Amino acid sequence: MTTIAYVGCAHIHTPGFVNRLNNRDDVTVKSVWDHQHDRAARYAHELGAAVVADVTDIWRDDTIEAVVICAETKRHEALVLDAAAAKKHLFVEKPLGIGAADAYKMARAIDAAGVQFSTGYFQRGSAINQFLKSHIEQGSFGTITRIHHANCHNGGQRGYFDDEWAWMADLEQAGVGAFGDMGTHSLDLMMWLLGDVSAVIADFHPATGRFGETDEYGEGLLRFTNGVTGVLSASWVHVGFGNTALISGTEGSAYYDERGLVFKSAHIDGADGESLWTDLPDALPHAFELFFDALGGADAPLVTPQEAAQRSAVMEALYRSMSEGRWVQPLAG
Repeated sequence: MTTIAYVGCAHIHTPGFVNRLNNRDDVTVKSVWDHQHDRAARYAHELGAAVVADVTDIWRDDTIEAVVICAETKRHEALVLDAAAAKKHLFVEKPLGIGAADAYKMARAIDAAGVQFSTGYFQRGSAINQFLKSHIEQGSFGTITRIHHANCHNGGQRGYFDDEWAWMADLEQAGVGAFGDMGTHSLDLMMWLLGDVSAVIADFHPATGRFGETDEYGEGLLRFTNGVTGVLSASWVHVGFGNTALISGTEGSAYYDERGLVFKSAHIDGADGESLWTDLPDALPHAFELFFDALGGADAPLVTPQEAAQRSAVMEALYRSMSEGRWVQPLAG
């Protein structure tokens, strides 16, 4: 049995994570902390845990082995550094940092502590993305020339960020708007598939004006170090077919949306691109579940601290490129 604490309950994924924790029989939540006491009390009640008024009590509690950090992004650095110093395993909701400086500082501290870490990049585990990863590695696409990934919904119009989750549309607390919130998943997936990014440029804007000048949709152009050109689309004001991807190479291509995958390759029998491809591997559990599986001793694939920090650095470069109107190189750790 792994004993954990829930540290910060601000993120919109907290209700789902609470349900996941309550459905596990190998994890017990001992303590809950949030800078808003009422919020901590509500989720502590749902988890059958105690409310902690002073977060340092969690760091000093040797019975607590791991923490889930779902605080506002601007609060991550202080909480993560203290948790790492206390040798707590960490699941930190994405994105890890506001930008490169805080994210790389956290990554170094986590690595130095020698603790387990992961974050909420769950799209890696889908059956289609697992399939694409394996076929990129075995050369089924030939030389890949371009990739496009879109991660969009219309949650802004549906009021997701009007009340309890309003901080996610506040650039001072979140560091990003829709482009960063949704686009970080696309960015992780593209970098997981194709490697490092050398330069970026982006264009994003408000759409409805509900959140002032906070961006609600946008497009980014990424130059990968291996020569691939990437396009990243993200939005809070998108209706229908919000999660799509295209990979194009000299000997194959793939496209997916909510209807499924179309795959064409000169190397694979039957991959003619004429119908949906259904011969897929099993999907992996959600990234949140994989973290606790790993704590329980399973050989589960986790997002590394360095990977998480790199995504924050590239996203920061995308926002800088928008403000400066030029290509920007992401900062290295």
